[in-house]
Amino acid sequence: QVQLVESGGGLVQTGGSLRLSCAASGRTFTIYSMAWFRQAPGKERELLTAITWSGGSTYYADSVKGRFTIARDNAAVVLQMHSLKPEDTAVYYCAAAISGGYYRNPRSYNSWGQGTQVTVSS
Repeated sequence: QVQLVESGGGLVQTGGSLRLSCAASGRTFTIYSMAWFRQAPGKERELLTAITWSGGSTYYADSVKGRFTIARDNAAVVLQMHSLKPEDTAVYYCAAAISGGYYRNPRSYNSWGQGTQVTVSS
C-alpha cells in the first residue's frame, strides 16, 4: 500500500501563492504517476495536474495552466500555486496511480490523501 499525506493548505488573498506538498510512503515503487485534484462545495472532483513518477511528463488542466506547477521531490510531490483566485477555493487532494494507468486519466488514481483546504479570499 501507499500512504499519502498532504500539507500546506490555508487561507490566502486573491493574487497570492501557496505551496502544497504530498509525501508518499510505503510501496512507492508501485506508483506510476501522481496528481492533484480539488473539489469545491457542490462540484465534482476535478483533476488539476499530474506528473509521471519518473517526472518526465506533466499535465495541467486549462483552469490552472500557467499558474500552478507540479514537481516531484524525492518521495513527495509539490504543487506550487500562484495568482490564486477565489474560484480556486476547494479541498485539494493528492492522489497516486498504483500499478498502472494513464496519468492524464482521472480514473487511474486509486490511492488518496486526506485532503487539505485552500481558501482564497477576495
